[in-house]
Amino acid sequence: MGHSQAEKIAIHKRIVETAAKRFREFGLEGVSVADVMSDVGLTVGGFYKHFRSRDDMICEAFSKALRDIEPWKAAIATDPQQAIRGYASERHRDNISACCPIAALVNDEAAVPSRLAKSIQARYVASLIS
Repeated sequence: MGHSQAEKIAIHKRIVETAAKRFREFGLEGVSVADVMSDVGLTVGGFYKHFRSRDDMICEAFSKALRDIEPWKAAIATDPQQAIRGYASERHRDNISACCPIAALVNDEAAVPSRLAKSIQARYVASLIS
């Protein structure tokens, strides 16, 4: 039996959220499609109902992780000192799965750029200058 469109959207969202957390925790090379799908409670076979490739999932997960830091960007405009204190706090530092994706993935970007899809590299670089 298939899933309704609403269920498919909800599952897709869970996959992206899980991938965004896992990539920040373990890096791009430290997380497989099987890891993400297992965390969501699905099989790898279901992955291709949601994404064409692992790179597509990475792009969506990175975009999701960037949306997670929108409050930091907004806080910088209104109260930069408080924003910096919060960003540099132990609470933020120790919450790796929700930390800044730019900081979390800098080693992946620097160490293996030839292995990252051009779309992932472009999104990473664009996030640095936006």
